[in-house]
Amino acid sequence: MSRLSRGYVQIYTGNGKGKTTAALGQSLRAAGSGLKSFIVQFMKNCPYGEIHSLSFLSDWITIEQYGNEIFVLERKMPADNDIMLAQKALHQAWNVMVSGKYDIITLDEICIALYYNLIKLEEVFHLLSDKPKHVEIILTGRYCPKGLLEKADLVTEMKEIKHYYQKGVSARKGIEL
Repeated sequence: MSRLSRGYVQIYTGNGKGKTTAALGQSLRAAGSGLKSFIVQFMKNCPYGEIHSLSFLSDWITIEQYGNEIFVLERKMPADNDIMLAQKALHQAWNVMVSGKYDIITLDEICIALYYNLIKLEEVFHLLSDKPKHVEIILTGRYCPKGLLEKADLVTEMKEIKHYYQKGVSARKGIEL
């Protein structure tokens, strides 16, 4: 049974670092208050550090990954499998949202999935319209569509001012991975 009397829709977007980290931090905070979170990661299949860390909190936080971002890195069009995995992720998020088992549902990198047409904006609007009153929804990713921003109750934009990637620093285990 949820302990939230009212759930809102949060969005973390922008070109800066920290969108997923903010969403994960919200789940960590919620776990400390006995709330349960479910995180669906679109376009990710790496063993990021958070996957290992969250296994220690599996009574409160569940995380599942769907797909990968290889087509983006290789500058290719998404394959049918990429679309199928994003659809599966969205379907899983909806099932979990209406199950009554979780207080917070995070759709990590859903804005990127929208940007690459892996899912349709109308499908996300449908999910939000079915949101139970007591469930908090967190959406993350660059390029959040204006219509989705308008539906949210809280929007935070991460803006990159400076990043060491521009000096050739690769993603580091424990920091970006």
